[in-house]
Amino acid sequence: MAFEEIFNRPPEARVQAPGRVNLLGEHTDYNQGFVLPTLVPYFTYVEAAKAEGRVEAYAEAYQERRSRPLGAARQGDWLDYLAGCVWALGEAGYPVPGILFYVHSTVPMGAGLSSSAALEVATLRAVRSLYNLSLDDLEIARLAQRAEAAYVGVRCGIMDQIASSLGELGSALFLDTRDLHYERVPLPAEYQVAVVDSGVPRRLAEGGYNTRRSECEQAAKLLGIDALRELNEAPLDRTAGLPHLLSRRVRHVVSENQRVLEGVRALREGDVVHFGALMNRSHLSLRNDFEVSAPELDRLVQLALENGAVGARLTGAGFGGAIVALVPKANYRAFRAGVLAGYPAARFF
Repeated sequence: MAFEEIFNRPPEARVQAPGRVNLLGEHTDYNQGFVLPTLVPYFTYVEAAKAEGRVEAYAEAYQERRSRPLGAARQGDWLDYLAGCVWALGEAGYPVPGILFYVHSTVPMGAGLSSSAALEVATLRAVRSLYNLSLDDLEIARLAQRAEAAYVGVRCGIMDQIASSLGELGSALFLDTRDLHYERVPLPAEYQVAVVDSGVPRRLAEGGYNTRRSECEQAAKLLGIDALRELNEAPLDRTAGLPHLLSRRVRHVVSENQRVLEGVRALREGDVVHFGALMNRSHLSLRNDFEVSAPELDRLVQLALENGAVGARLTGAGFGGAIVALVPKANYRAFRAGVLAGYPAARFF
């Protein structure tokens, strides 16, 4: 199918946005911490044309066409992500008269590669192009995050949207989510970032993601601080009076922020072995303290390390999805074969 076949007219704008994988810094972005994502060579493509009074879209992934009036509330379906972007634009002072979308994506859904952020960024880029809006790429990311958090109902941080909007292939994006300062850090050319999907799907709004965020907010309130990021400059023993569960959540966030800072230094110094060790520690923290792993993810991490990865960890929110591993390019075929032997359902990206 194509835009013309669905809407009986040619598109007026064509854009794309990439997915991302997170190397270090999981569940730190909504705590105003540090993150280190990188792009993956998978993209969401959006074609668009002007319309009046409605948001209407066709999604190839669902082979489905949906429409709703401008200003309508979310309905719990995939159109929420596009309608939410139009809503966020209106809230920011950029009212859109109406729009038609055609969506094609190669970003795997449910694997932790930020298919939703890629869709949001591509959607906003399409509207920007179509209506000649004066929005820079950072504002696109901000609006995309607002659409997902306030309209769709997933209380996400801003890492995914900034990575999709501002990242570059071949580099990690070191981002301070408190002030949104970022810089690109080259990845070692002789290593490959391997993403291995467990085949266990996850739905962020229905899983434990919002619960973990609420736990972090509760801990910050009990500690008398605005966000757990502030503990990076204070002794961790301040958490001694917290309930045990919240103390473990805090320990993950604080230690994960430090791992991002160490990881950036390791990349700059070319110390891939140390970077890999930080990935391994991150997974243990996500499994034990933040409790967002799953047996399938633990198994894939173990197999990745047994088959030559210098580091491996779950990526994304957890509760299913994928792992990310750093693998010497010269050994990638053997790595892939070994992981598949132990986990035949694995998918590689």
